[in-house]
Amino acid sequence: MLTQPSAAPRPLTHTRPLAIEARGLVKRFDNTLAVDGVDIAVPEGAIYGILGPNGAGKTTTLRMLLGIIDPDAGVRRVFGNDRPHEVARLIGYLPEERGLYPAMKCDEAIAFMGALRGLPLEEGRKRGRELLENHGLGYAIDRQIRQLSKGMAQTVQLLGTLVHHPRLVVFDEPFSGLDAINQGKLEVMIRDLARGGTTVIFSTHVIHHAERLCDDVAIIAGGRVPYAGSVDLARDRIPAQVRLETARGEGVWRSALPEDARHDHKASASHFWHFPIPDTGIEALLKRLIEGEAGILSLSIERAGLHDAFVEIAGEAAARALAEDAQEQA
Repeated sequence: MLTQPSAAPRPLTHTRPLAIEARGLVKRFDNTLAVDGVDIAVPEGAIYGILGPNGAGKTTTLRMLLGIIDPDAGVRRVFGNDRPHEVARLIGYLPEERGLYPAMKCDEAIAFMGALRGLPLEEGRKRGRELLENHGLGYAIDRQIRQLSKGMAQTVQLLGTLVHHPRLVVFDEPFSGLDAINQGKLEVMIRDLARGGTTVIFSTHVIHHAERLCDDVAIIAGGRVPYAGSVDLARDRIPAQVRLETARGEGVWRSALPEDARHDHKASASHFWHFPIPDTGIEALLKRLIEGEAGILSLSIERAGLHDAFVEIAGEAAARALAEDAQEQA
C-alpha cells in the first residue's frame, strides 16, 4: 500500500491587498524589551495566526497593530492607514481579558459593544437578538451576564465583537476557556468569516488550531518573529518522512535505506522503518526494494506537522513552553 499526504497545499495569499502590514515594531516596558523588530503582513480575507508561548509578545504585538498602544519604533498600517484609530469601525477586537458588565442583558451587552464601534444602539439590539438566536442562545436574550456560564458569557462577548460587521477581526487567545464543543463552533465561525471576505487574525499557543485554520502564521518567541509565512512552507522546512513496513528485516535491499533509518521491530512479524525521502526519490527506492524482495507491506509519505516546524524554527525551549501553556489550558 502506497499512500501520499492527503492535505492539499493552501493557496498563496500574498497577491491580495494587505489588511495589516507591520515593519520593525519595537516595544519596551521599563527595562524589558517585549517586542523586538516584528514584521507581519496579513492579506485581506486571510486567516492569520500568531503562534507562540505565553509571554512571547503576542498580545503586545496585537495591541500595537490595533493602535491600542504605540510602538517605540516601526510602523503599522491597517487597510493602508497608519493611524488604526481612524479605521476602528472596520475592526472587531476580542481581548484576552474577557469582561462584560454583569448587570447588562445579553442583547444589551452586544449592542453596547457595537455602539463602541459606531453602530446605533437600536440596530445593535436587533442584530444582537438575531445573533443570539442563530448561535443557540435565543433563550438567554433577557438574561443578565451574571446569570450566564463562563462559556456562554464568552460567546456573548464574541458576538459583540462581530455585531458591527467588521472587515477585520482580531482575537487574542479566543480558544482559551472554551470546551471542545465550543472550540469547534468557534473554528466554524472563523472559517465562515473568512469565506465572507473578513480578515481574521488570532493569537494562540495551541498549535493544532493554527494548523487547521490558518493560511499563514507568524511564529513569535522572545519578542521576535523568526518565521512569518504560509503554514505549508513552514512544514516543508522539514523533509517529508517515509514510513515503510516490510515483511523481511534483512537483505540486499537494506542498502537502499539511509544509514540513519530508524528500525522498529517490536513483537510483530513486520518491520517498520522511518527516514527522510532519499535524494534519489521515492521511485528509485521502490525499485530497489522490489528487486531486493523486501516484502513491502505498506509505504507512506508523511509531511511534517506544524509542531515539528515550530521546534525547528523557534527551538526546543519555546516548544516546551508552548506545550506547557496548552496543557494548563486543557
